Amino acid sequence: MSRGHRALTVLVGLAYLLIVLAVVFDTSLVHLDWWLKQLRPYKRWPQVLDFLDLWVVVGQRGPSAIAACLWLGWRSVRQRTVRPLLVMVGALLLLNITVGSVKILTGRLGPHYAHYLDDPELFLGGTIFPSGHTANSVVTWGVLAYLAVRWRRTGTALVALVAASVGLTTVYLGTHWFSDVLAGWAAGALVLLALPAGEPLVTAVDRRITGLWRAAPVRAAPGRLSPASSAPPGRHAPGG
Repeated sequence: MSRGHRALTVLVGLAYLLIVLAVVFDTSLVHLDWWLKQLRPYKRWPQVLDFLDLWVVVGQRGPSAIAACLWLGWRSVRQRTVRPLLVMVGALLLLNITVGSVKILTGRLGPHYAHYLDDPELFLGGTIFPSGHTANSVVTWGVLAYLAVRWRRTGTALVALVAASVGLTTVYLGTHWFSDVLAGWAAGALVLLALPAGEPLVTAVDRRITGLWRAAPVRAAPGRLSPASSAPPGRHAPGG
């Protein structure tokens, strides 16, 4: 990693920690969460609910991961390398472990299940903090931008737009607190920033797998005969 990369990782990590502490210690960020909840935007503009319910699926781990892995699988076959799939699988595993751990430890309830005004609703068995939809949209689509050979800057800008809109959509729908989304953005960004550190391991595994792949015997296509079997009857094939 470059010095700038390391500095950015530290800054994002500190931001993530501050968001967690701000929720745990019931600061003004929690009051902002409640203020946004009480606006109930999903009731003010119900005409966009159907579209937003569909759009938020872009950040849902199952559909987005399947779509991304199918695309990367096709690329892997064409390029005869499993690196794209290894990077994606590794990023998703890291995301599930890190975000899942914080979800379990904080046990926060979502806005629809909250009971006490201006309370962070922690340690109550919930799994809402950080926002998984938000973090997943950052990581899944961010990995595609990370792996891009061309148009990487354009891809990065699109990922930022998608991640921002998915996160804010969950706030609009009332399924997440705003602080959940902030933590989700930070958690997802940390996973992306950690990817270069895993490249030596990815390269080693890729070499091992692709070495076996390329060493595998190539079967003759159906209907095609080997040189020996294609010789006329009664004659030996050249070199036989």
